[in-house]
Amino acid sequence: MPAQNPNIGENRPVIRQLDDTAINRIAAGEVVERPASAVKELIENALDAGAHRIEVSYADGGKTLIRVVDDGHGISAADLPLAMSRHATSKIDGSDLLNIHTFGFRGEALPSLGAVGRLTITSRVDGADAAMIRVAGGAMEAVKPAALSAGTVVELRDLFYATPARLKFLRTDRAEVQAIGDVVKRLAMAEPFVSFTLRDVSGGGEGRLTFRADAETGDLFDALHGRLRQVLGAEFAENALKIDAEREGIALTGYAALPTFSRGSAVMQYLYVNGRPVRDKLLIGALRGAYFDFLSRDRHPAAVLFLECDPHQVDVNVHPAKSEVRFRNPGLARGLIVSALRHALAQAGHRASTTVAGATLGAFRPEPTGRVYQMDRPSRGALAASYAAQAPAFEGGFGEASARFETPIEADAPTDLPLGAARAQVHENYIIAQTADGMVIVDQHAAHERLVYEKLKAQMAENGVAAQALLIPEIVELSEGDAARLLEMADDLARLGLKLEPFGAGAIAVREMPAILGAINAKQMILDILDELADLGDSMTVQARIEAILSRVACHGSIRSGRRMQADEMNALLREMEATPHSGQCNHGRPTYVELKLLDIERLFGRK
Repeated sequence: MPAQNPNIGENRPVIRQLDDTAINRIAAGEVVERPASAVKELIENALDAGAHRIEVSYADGGKTLIRVVDDGHGISAADLPLAMSRHATSKIDGSDLLNIHTFGFRGEALPSLGAVGRLTITSRVDGADAAMIRVAGGAMEAVKPAALSAGTVVELRDLFYATPARLKFLRTDRAEVQAIGDVVKRLAMAEPFVSFTLRDVSGGGEGRLTFRADAETGDLFDALHGRLRQVLGAEFAENALKIDAEREGIALTGYAALPTFSRGSAVMQYLYVNGRPVRDKLLIGALRGAYFDFLSRDRHPAAVLFLECDPHQVDVNVHPAKSEVRFRNPGLARGLIVSALRHALAQAGHRASTTVAGATLGAFRPEPTGRVYQMDRPSRGALAASYAAQAPAFEGGFGEASARFETPIEADAPTDLPLGAARAQVHENYIIAQTADGMVIVDQHAAHERLVYEKLKAQMAENGVAAQALLIPEIVELSEGDAARLLEMADDLARLGLKLEPFGAGAIAVREMPAILGAINAKQMILDILDELADLGDSMTVQARIEAILSRVACHGSIRSGRRMQADEMNALLREMEATPHSGQCNHGRPTYVELKLLDIERLFGRK
C-alpha cells in the first residue's frame, strides 16, 4: 500500500489570501538577494530621478546600514506612502510594458526593502518642505516633516532582521563589500556624467572612502573613456579600442581591449542594454565569438559594450532583478557585436597591448641585492685588470664572440616605419629591429604563423569551405527540442560544410561534413554543438575545428625557430606584419612582438 503523502492532511486545505506584509517579504526574496541588490535598486532609483551626484555608504558589509544620498528631483510628502506600496511607480502607466526608458518600473524595490529591514526615506521636491517616512518589517509610520535641502536620502538599517533565516545565507562582510563595489562600478560606467562616491562607515563618522568617480565632461566617448580609466584602470584605457557601429536600428558603442590584454576569467566583461547592466548568454556568446579567432579557450576578452535600441525590440521584464533581457531579433544583436568587434580588431592592425612591454621591462629589472660592504668590493687594481682583460682586440677583429652575433643590416636602413628596420637576429628565432624611438623584438615563428594563418582564412572565405558528402548519411537520435534547435541554424552550419536534414521526429541526418576535417565522429560533433547552444546560445564548434586545422597548417608552413634569416627576409616579415590585421598576436592570443621605448631602456641602465 503506498505511503500517504505527508503534505495532505485529513482536512481539506483552505485557500487564503496572504496579507501585504507576507507578499512583500516573498517578493523581497526575488528582488533583494543580498545587500548589493539593495544598493543596485536604490542607485537606479536615484538615476531615474535625474541625480547628478550619488553618495553610497554602508556598514558591516551593508548588513547593518545602507545609505544612498542623491540630488535628484525627490518625492513629495503626499507621494511617500504611495511609494512604499507594492506595484506603485512613476516610471510607467501600465499601458505598454515594452516602452520602458527607465531602470525601474515594477514598483517592488522600496516595499520589499521595507518588508525585510528598517527603511527611512527623507526627500524634498522644489518648492515644498522636506518630509520623511519610516517602514520597519512592513509596518509603515505616518509621514513627518524633516530637514533636507534637496534630493533624497534613503537609509536602510538591519537588512533581513524581519526574515532572520535570510541572514544565514549572506556571505562574509568582505564578500558583501566586494559585491557592493562591483554594483556601484557597473552603474558608474553606465553613467559617466554622474558623480559616484562609496564609503565604508562601519567605524562611524565620515568613514573610509573606498571608491570615487567624478563626473566626466566632453562628448560621450571621451566621457566614457575617462570613466573607464577611473573604474577599470589606466591599462584598460590605454589598450581599449573604440567601438561605434549601427545596424537596422540597433547601435553598439563602448570599448573593447586588444586580444593581448586578455584576462584569465570573464571578470572584465561589462554588457549593457539601453543603459541597464545585464548578464545575458546571447551577448556573452557574441563577445566570445568576436574574439574566438584570437584567444585560446582559457583566456577571456575584456570589454565594456552598450547596446541601444527601441525598447519595443527588447523585453527587460524577464526577471524581477532585470538582469536578463530577451531580444525580438537576437541574431541581429549578436551579428552586430561580432562584426563591430572584428572590424575594430582588424583596424588595430599589428598593434599589441602596452602591458606586454611593461611585463618585458619588469623581466629585465635585476633582482634586488643585499647591501655591499667595503670588504666585499674589489680593489682598484683588480678592477683595472678586469677592465683590461675585457677590452676588445681591435687588431684581430672581435674574436669568437663576434662570430656568434653579426649585424646583418646596413646602418642607413629606414627606422621610421611602425616596426622599424631589422638590425640583428638572436638565437635564430628573435628579430631585433630599431624604430625611431626604441626597439622591437619579434618572435619570427609566431609572427609568420599568424601571417600564413590569415592568408589561409582569406582563401577559405573567398572559395568557401569544401564539403565532403557522406556515402551513408549518419543518423543522430535527439530529443525533438534539440533537433529543432540544430535545424534552426542549419543554414549557418551549411556555410561551414556541415549539412543537416530532418529525419523524422527527434532525429537528424548528417549528409555532408567539412572536407578539411577528414574522418570525424559526426555524432560527437553534433552533441558538442548542442552543448554550446545550451551554454551560450550559439556554437562555434565546427568553425573552431576548421580553424584549428588551418592554424596547424599555418604552424607547419611558417618560418621555423632555429632558422637563420637574411636581412631582406627579416625586413619583408616586418613589412608584412604592418600590413596584416591581427599580426600583433599569434593564433593563441600571445604577442608576436614586444616594443620597448628608448626612454624605458635608458631607465633600465639608470640613464634617466
